[in-house]
Amino acid sequence: MERFISFEEIKKSLDKKETDCQTIVGHYLQNIQTKAHLNAFVEVYEQSSLEKAKQIDEKIALGKAGKLAGMVIGIKDVLCYEGHESNASSAILKGFEAQFTSTAVQRLIQEDAIIIGRLNCDEFGMGSSNENSVHGKVLNAQDESRVPGGSSGGSAVAVQANLCTASLGTDTGGSVRQPAAFTGVIGMKPTYSRISRWGLIAYASSFDTIGIFSKSVKDNALIMEVIAGHDEFDNTSSRKPIFPYSQLLHFEKKAKVAYLKETIESPALQPEIKEQTLKVLDQLREEGHEVEEVSFPLLDYILPTYYILTTAEASSNLSRFDGVKYGYRSPNAHNLESMYKLTRTEGFGEEVKRRIMLGTFVLSASYYDAYFTKAQKVRRLIKEYTENLLQDFDYILLPTTPSTAFKFGEHSDDPVAMYLEDLFTVQASVSGVPAISIPNGRDKNGMPIGLQVIANSFKEAELYAFSNYLTQLTD
Repeated sequence: MERFISFEEIKKSLDKKETDCQTIVGHYLQNIQTKAHLNAFVEVYEQSSLEKAKQIDEKIALGKAGKLAGMVIGIKDVLCYEGHESNASSAILKGFEAQFTSTAVQRLIQEDAIIIGRLNCDEFGMGSSNENSVHGKVLNAQDESRVPGGSSGGSAVAVQANLCTASLGTDTGGSVRQPAAFTGVIGMKPTYSRISRWGLIAYASSFDTIGIFSKSVKDNALIMEVIAGHDEFDNTSSRKPIFPYSQLLHFEKKAKVAYLKETIESPALQPEIKEQTLKVLDQLREEGHEVEEVSFPLLDYILPTYYILTTAEASSNLSRFDGVKYGYRSPNAHNLESMYKLTRTEGFGEEVKRRIMLGTFVLSASYYDAYFTKAQKVRRLIKEYTENLLQDFDYILLPTTPSTAFKFGEHSDDPVAMYLEDLFTVQASVSGVPAISIPNGRDKNGMPIGLQVIANSFKEAELYAFSNYLTQLTD
């Protein structure tokens, strides 16, 4: 089983009857047990996944199996799965059982994917290192003294360590792409609205996007074509057509590629990442593609804009967790006011409380126009500037992260340093355009480096094809 690094290989083995779904699930369960110290999974659905595997084996024998039969998937602990606990890695939702299944997960199940468990993450998706979880930190399988990135750290490590075939995460400002870069896997954030958010525990509703981790571009594209599309339960989901992304990966044309001068010249950029990024740009030139340096004068405003708006939305979204209807309720409360205060004080972690307070501040009457309204205007400028660039160029290339995976505790006492880890990923999130991180070599310590590719809205087919081409180029 270790030889299977892609679903395509699993599918071939199933077709030749060299293995079956029960064996595949058993292999992953064994890996999860062996590598439990990585803390990627917070709950493993051992019995239900084995039962599901048995049912799918019967469907395969009858020729009635779905297109994801044999694919084993882990889901981030912010996605609801009926009858299973979903607590967003927060004490305030401890013991909460989902009453319905999120649309993305349901569509996987309908195509006979096997959901093997829920994955650790930063509390409510707030963090860049997976150190903010009530379930404890997730370890990077490449170097266990280093972070896996966040907030979808468990989802990234589950794929990195071969604990499942692929996984779902969420990306609000880079929470799929950054951990993908830190762990050496592929992480895709689609266009905002491309995948339904129904059943996703919200952090910042105008940014939140469900994303995909995999070891191959083709697997990623296949999952995208299954879970993307309009959903009657989510009015923000797009009605634009879905394409057979996994069948459109052949790339022959000459591309027009831009790279941002400010990212390459950033003093925060690790030298090895700069070297690897420039190397890819040179390779593209050698292959006959048009590669041009461009300036993005609004780069310095992207990160503050992102944090003002997302914390404001978080303050609003997380106001529902008050101990009244469900989740944690403080046993120390003596009246209604103390119940609210103590429940939220004891139930939320430090980072979540920090962002709620910041968001409440920028939404307050005295500062609403000075911060929130102004940030919305700047967001529009960033979006327009990015889209105008993507009218002139097919793709924007830039490093996924300013550094490779850092050591645990390195930024824990400095929130600003931690926020700067999102420096290169927030542009796509603020603009709502799709972006993917693919592996691009390693640094002197053997830690993976990520290369980020951005395309225009709803250009996932083109983005996948070019990324597939790049993985062959950088391999």
